[in-house]
Amino acid sequence: MKKILITIMLFVAINASSQETVYPAKAQTETITITNATIHVGNGTVITNGSITFENGKIKAVGQSGAATGKVIDAKGKHVYPGLILAASQLGLVEISSVRATIDQSEMGLYNTNIRSIVAYNTDSKVIATLRSNGILLANVVPQGGTISGSSTVVQLDAWNWEDAIYKADGQMNLNMPSLLPRPSRFAAFFGQGEQRSSADQVKEALGRIEEIKQFFRAANAYHKEATHTKTNLKFEATKALFEKKQKLFVHCDIVKEMLVAIDFAKEFGFDVVIVGGSESWQIADLLKQNNIAVILAERHALPTSPDDDVDLPYKSATYLQEAGVLFAINDTDGSTRGRNLPFNAGTAAGYGITKEQALSAITLNAAKILGIDNVTGSLEVGKDANIVISEGDILDMKSSIITNAFIQGRQVSLEDKHKQLNERYKYGIN
Repeated sequence: MKKILITIMLFVAINASSQETVYPAKAQTETITITNATIHVGNGTVITNGSITFENGKIKAVGQSGAATGKVIDAKGKHVYPGLILAASQLGLVEISSVRATIDQSEMGLYNTNIRSIVAYNTDSKVIATLRSNGILLANVVPQGGTISGSSTVVQLDAWNWEDAIYKADGQMNLNMPSLLPRPSRFAAFFGQGEQRSSADQVKEALGRIEEIKQFFRAANAYHKEATHTKTNLKFEATKALFEKKQKLFVHCDIVKEMLVAIDFAKEFGFDVVIVGGSESWQIADLLKQNNIAVILAERHALPTSPDDDVDLPYKSATYLQEAGVLFAINDTDGSTRGRNLPFNAGTAAGYGITKEQALSAITLNAAKILGIDNVTGSLEVGKDANIVISEGDILDMKSSIITNAFIQGRQVSLEDKHKQLNERYKYGIN
């Protein structure tokens, strides 16, 4: 009986001490220096036995370890990285995909240019802390639904509310490209329709919708050229930053035909286009480079789009883009991992052609460039925000990636999360 009581008390104590914090970290008040570490700057540079000093949320010095100032964190044998960036996600918009009340990622209607994802972002999401535990400190929150879903916002993952979470607001407008990949209807036989007709109808309908999108943007462009408006059009007003190139057009598509349409949008309207998904982007890498179009590669732990492709093509596609000089980022869109496997997607790409530092750039500096925040984050350089991660081993390796410290704008954030709580709860049995 005594043994049982002791075990129960230990179980309760462990759970009490591992409760997930609900308080965002306070602003940095003292200078911090991380010493004796292997520093991965994010731009391809690696500093062995290096140190990094930051104060007031900004990086003040990066280089070889020497005289340290302020609070010292000895990271001997450890690795220091820029905070990882999830370039496109539904973080904070979807908590449990099977529970409708926790889903707020889309609005009704086709052209929702005036919709802002950030106002629906839930800073109390339990998913957020699990990302921090894997070194992901920033994420781009993207709406879904309709043809034009609305604008997405980059957030930092330690905030009281959505206003505090904003890192860069409304930096992208999101367009879901109508599918030009004909798929046989599973109900075609039931309704007495042949598969060939069904496929032809799908492509015809998609081309018609693409023309409607162009007409929408043409009308919006004409609206902005008017000296005065007799009536305010909120949907057109919301596209102003897009035409002024203060906002990028994120085109969500995968196959070559759809990406060619995206290039056409860039040429006709002068938009700054980014391909999101891009499973076949490797096929037109040179064309993407010529048109200065970046790519956010979707889930790498996936099967290829075409059954005729190499089964390991998703692992190798980053290499083809790298060789062509295309600016690209790697993403994690798996509904089960919810973004947590971002560094390991990059690690897989590193095993199929690109170097580890190039893979790291794909989830740090490259992602920051695509999101328009590379002037303040994405690499460990003087003057940038102190978004820093310390790992016991290689952050791209699932086995050795153990995050011990994380800082967002100099604030040391909690690495406690629901997964760790559940692990503590169930790893001790009662005998």
